[in-house]
Amino acid sequence: MQKKKISRRTITLTAAGAITLSIVYLMWPRPMPVDMGQIERAPMVVTIDEEGRTRVKENYVVSAPVSGRLLRVNAEAGDTVEGQATVVARILPTNPSFLDVRAQTEAESNVRSAEAALGMAKAEVARATAQRDYAASEVERVRALRADGTVAQAALDRAELAMRSANAELRTSQAAVKVREAELENARARLITPTEAKASSSPNNGDEPGIFPVLAPVTGCVLRVLQESETVVAAGTPLLEIGNPASDLEIVADYLSTDAVKIRTGDRVIIEKWGGDGALAGLVNRIEPFGFTKFSALGVEEQRVNIVIDFVSTPEERSGLGHGFRVETRTVIWEDQNALTVPSSALFRNGGDWAVFIVRDGRAVRTPVKVGHNNGVQAEIIDGAKEGDTVVLYPGADIVDGIRIAARKIAT
Repeated sequence: MQKKKISRRTITLTAAGAITLSIVYLMWPRPMPVDMGQIERAPMVVTIDEEGRTRVKENYVVSAPVSGRLLRVNAEAGDTVEGQATVVARILPTNPSFLDVRAQTEAESNVRSAEAALGMAKAEVARATAQRDYAASEVERVRALRADGTVAQAALDRAELAMRSANAELRTSQAAVKVREAELENARARLITPTEAKASSSPNNGDEPGIFPVLAPVTGCVLRVLQESETVVAAGTPLLEIGNPASDLEIVADYLSTDAVKIRTGDRVIIEKWGGDGALAGLVNRIEPFGFTKFSALGVEEQRVNIVIDFVSTPEERSGLGHGFRVETRTVIWEDQNALTVPSSALFRNGGDWAVFIVRDGRAVRTPVKVGHNNGVQAEIIDGAKEGDTVVLYPGADIVDGIRIAARKIAT
């Protein structure tokens, strides 16, 4: 039986048809791959974020109560102190200054003058003593004569008066000696050099009467030692800072004044990037009424307002935070636990309104929507879309109304 031969014409037509179908298949419009998201109900918060720093609410600066020579401060940052009990610093009287040639000569001359005056006073005491002894013997003699009736009573009275006067003069001269001795000591004190004063006032193992102890005003820990080395200080010089960061810590963050007007006392604050695990909780304590000017890193002048935040988290949860630590604060100005949300990346402007591309039957349908709050990640849908709608994310200029689309395949 002979096989039926296929004509050349049939082969040509078949090949032409296959080529045509291949060209049509290759040139047929394919769905554009896009990223897709869902409109869903989810918790949503709108926050104003700013960097802040921690600080101790009651920061006590311990200052020198008197002028003098501060001994080396042995307290270190982090040391625990007890109020009105722990000695944090010790102060000695200030050493005398050096004398120049003129002052030295004057001081030595004053010493010699005081020594001479003291010698004169002692001589006067000797004279008064002799006068008193003579008056006493005269009284005894007159009394004996009066007993015999040889002299009148008036003579005895005059002798006793002379003795009392001699005693008074002796006491006066003795007091004058003490005055001259004090003047001599004062004159010699002017000659004391700083080296001699330091040697005589240097502390030994125990505190000496001349040392003035400075006590910690409150119980807490030393935050910072402002003056550690031994030096001469004036009254009021800051020495240390004392506080209690474990239980007396707050946050201060400077917000833009345009953002601060949106924040209210009592607003919830999320504290992140503080160095520990998880986020901490806080509440706005107060918004300071006085703003200030600050220049940004780009040199832009900004009006800022300090906002003080109290910790809600326990000291155990924020363990490790101290005074002056950096944190990031997110103050919640609006939140809804069941908001109808759409990814913010799905929104685009259509004229003056917001719109999204909703996926329907494999095509992108441009749909105007009314947007409420927007935090940059999620946006609140007020009207125009419903829960469960699929939307196109990051729509570009090549996405137009009615174009065929398909979900982008993620390479694995």
